[in-house]
Amino acid sequence: METIEVISLTLGVAWASGINLYAAVLALGYFASTGQVTLPEELQLLTDPTVMLAAGFMFFVEFFADKVPGVDTGWDAIHTFIRIPAGALLAGGMAQGIEVNAATEFAAYLIGGGLAATSHATKAGTRALINTSPEPVTNWTASIAEDIAVIGGLWAALNHPWAFIFALAVFILLVAWLLPKIWRALKRITRAIGNFFSGNKAESENSAGDQRRSRKDILQELYHDKPKS
Repeated sequence: METIEVISLTLGVAWASGINLYAAVLALGYFASTGQVTLPEELQLLTDPTVMLAAGFMFFVEFFADKVPGVDTGWDAIHTFIRIPAGALLAGGMAQGIEVNAATEFAAYLIGGGLAATSHATKAGTRALINTSPEPVTNWTASIAEDIAVIGGLWAALNHPWAFIFALAVFILLVAWLLPKIWRALKRITRAIGNFFSGNKAESENSAGDQRRSRKDILQELYHDKPKS
């Protein structure tokens, strides 16, 4: 592979791992098995049928778990400890496709872990917000879009490296703008849920009409800050 292709795939596999690790491993193994890419020696094991079968099985499980509101958030929480280190390892292994020294290899691990953490945080935070929606269509749409983005992104990283690197730069800029907003929204959700449950005892002493109005006001905090007095 040319240097730009290795760089593109190094960044691509780290980014994709933070969204759907199993789809990323399966896609890389498939591309290598069909001769579309020659993986570095450290990643040749991705073409092993056992690894591909395991990745395919876990992708199948995640395909459904990721589309159930609430279950997907729990799944993302668990995979915080899986996607990020795996993204770093895959990026470091991919960097071996060109001659690199120890410092450059370590930099690949750092960048890979950082990219995986960024895409994972964006996915997990966005899905947590989507789960506050009462209808499941948005959840399914987001999940399927993520699966397509991972496979399509890795294909683009392999076949159109410059275009992928440009798109990744745009993604990083967008995330830098979006993550603070996601964080503030999640804080509002946490506060509103806390207020909802902590107010149950006091509300029981009021009339049913007052209780409904109070809870409605609290739930509105999911998307709106309290008015300043």
